[in-house]
Amino acid sequence: MNQLKLPRIIIGAMRLGSWGAHLSKNDFNLFVNGCLDMGLTAFDHADIYGDYTSEAQFGELLKENSSLRSQLHLITKCGIKMMAENRPDHHIKSYDSSANHIISSVETSLKNLSTDYIDVLLIHRPDYLMEPDEIAKSFTELQNQGKVLHFGVSNFTPSQFELLNASFELVTNQVEISLLKRDALDDGTLDQCMRYGIQPMAWSPLKGGAMFTEMADPGVIRVTKVGDALCEKYNCELDTLLYAWLLRHPAHILPVTGSSKLERIVAAKKALDITMDREDWYRLLEAAAGNEVA
Repeated sequence: MNQLKLPRIIIGAMRLGSWGAHLSKNDFNLFVNGCLDMGLTAFDHADIYGDYTSEAQFGELLKENSSLRSQLHLITKCGIKMMAENRPDHHIKSYDSSANHIISSVETSLKNLSTDYIDVLLIHRPDYLMEPDEIAKSFTELQNQGKVLHFGVSNFTPSQFELLNASFELVTNQVEISLLKRDALDDGTLDQCMRYGIQPMAWSPLKGGAMFTEMADPGVIRVTKVGDALCEKYNCELDTLLYAWLLRHPAHILPVTGSSKLERIVAAKKALDITMDREDWYRLLEAAAGNEVA
């Protein structure tokens, strides 16, 4: 088994740059080092983030302080081709998991991130035209060259994961999982991860902040009511409680944060100190679903 060891909380980089906070160079440095001070060393990127600019912004930090690289785990993704100003050859949004595109994307990410290797490379979305043996060949080449240590996928169904995993051993599937987005609990995704002994990554673990912005949503109202009582019990804030709900699952889910604010990262990390009671876990599930389990 190709084991991958990462901190239980992963820092999402999608909203740090032009797609979100527009952090200045100084604020970017403070944020990254603040995360490292908390022992949160894994940063989740994708080539497309910030319209293909976010990796380079992060890489500026490593370029100026190369000693940071040994303290980090860098995750990035490829396979989505977006239309963007600096990608004039992309005429429509499409997926490309060809060997040429994967290898070219990795070379670009290595340059942008100012690093010699990537810890984890994910295929960002399942490509309807993907050829597993071709992908496996490109993965093997990159791994043998020391340019990528581990490989996984993102947003793959269990059958799509199975198809590629048969040709190359994968270490994770990063999918959307939250109390308000629970498909992975029932569609076989988490079962599959447990079967193979790999840890799934959960993007949008707070459902894109829906718990704090969509206050008229019936599910949000029910979860907030139950959550407020449980926050008193566990002496935490609601976002911490929602992270703790994910961490309680036996698949050992790795939530990927979406915030650029260190105080919210602190709140996420506090979830590591909470072991949620089984009945409390189901109380939150019942509130989100609007009905008790069968």
